Amino acid sequence: MVRQPAARAGPAVSGALYTPAQRARRDESIWTLVQGVLAPVQFLIFGISLFLVIRFLTTGEGESAAEISVLIKTMALYAIMVTGSIWEKAVFGEWLFAKPFFWEDVFSMAVLALHTAYVLMLFNGWGTTHERMYVALAAYAAYVVNAGQFLWKLRVARLQGDSRQVAA
Repeated sequence: MVRQPAARAGPAVSGALYTPAQRARRDESIWTLVQGVLAPVQFLIFGISLFLVIRFLTTGEGESAAEISVLIKTMALYAIMVTGSIWEKAVFGEWLFAKPFFWEDVFSMAVLALHTAYVLMLFNGWGTTHERMYVALAAYAAYVVNAGQFLWKLRVARLQGDSRQVAA
């Protein structure tokens, strides 16, 4: 039997990222593991693609490899966005923009928009290859900021979890 998330609990006490019920749902959800696997995979793809894009922009070599790498990075982004939305629904009862992750989700939309702009430019032949690669770099810069937001929240969650374990 699939356990449905409980109705949204009130705000976390004293600025905690998760209520006890949300923390339990987070820890029990398969989507937490999925996110934990997809995030470093996406970062690896990002690193490879960033190298290929910069190589193309500086040497003119590897245009196809750079284009394909940005498409792969975009697919990884969509995968983590969809599964992240499912995770948010399982933990917080909302598909996106749950209060504890509101600003991360807002910035994620900008990251998604920039990646999607690159794909639209590529498939519609809009702009030069260099212009498209600069859009990809803008998307990647936004991704780095967004990844930093999520890493900060991961740290906050771990610190709050550690303090509860020590106090217990």
